[in-house]
Amino acid sequence: MSNKIILLAGPTASGKSKLAIEIAKKIKGEIINADSMQVYKDFSTLSSRPSKIDVKKINHHLYGFLSSKKHFSTGAWLSLVKEKVKLCLKKNKVPILVGGTGLYFEAITKG
Repeated sequence: MSNKIILLAGPTASGKSKLAIEIAKKIKGEIINADSMQVYKDFSTLSSRPSKIDVKKINHHLYGFLSSKKHFSTGAWLSLVKEKVKLCLKKNKVPILVGGTGLYFEAITKG
């Protein structure tokens, strides 16, 4: 298996999450959040957080794990993503980064 990562970006309500789940099912992937609002556990109603059913079907990472009262930076996100990508690759899964935060995609592609 190659060490490829799929990046799936787009605007809110464009169907990214649904597409990511379909791709993950077909290629044995795992989904990693690339949306700055999705990291916060208290903002689940502001964005399309994966349902409990979706999370049971496909592993999802970095969704709703942080209080909105905590400071969180792109650098912190990038550090966590690198760990999750390594974990996925170690399990022979394809990491699929999904979200709409351009700065996160800039960080993952350019450092």
